[in-house]
Amino acid sequence: MSNRRQRLTVDEIGDITVVQFVDKKILDEQNIQMIGDDLFRLVDELGRRKVLLNFSNVEFLSSAALGKLIRLHQRLSAIGGKLVLCGISKSILEIFEITKLDKMLTIVKDETTGLNTF
Repeated sequence: MSNRRQRLTVDEIGDITVVQFVDKKILDEQNIQMIGDDLFRLVDELGRRKVLLNFSNVEFLSSAALGKLIRLHQRLSAIGGKLVLCGISKSILEIFEITKLDKMLTIVKDETTGLNTF
């Protein structure tokens, strides 16, 4: 493991992988690339099938980050897995609605609801 700063915290709750974002702002390209790599590693290398992303700490999210979420959703769907998002702020939720991502992705209010969605 390299000494780069951790951008995600990952917890296992049963067979569900709960991911929290460390950064309040997920904006710069390099950061998004690293977050994407970490998320894809959970699926591709660690074989996780049920992933719950908790955005309760996130205040800003760039459109490039949305692309990573779409790809993660597609990867999980392709292998019979599921991606659920929770704890999304009102301003970020508006971006999801404008881009119609709220129709593609499963978005719930909080982590407890998210855990019960699988």
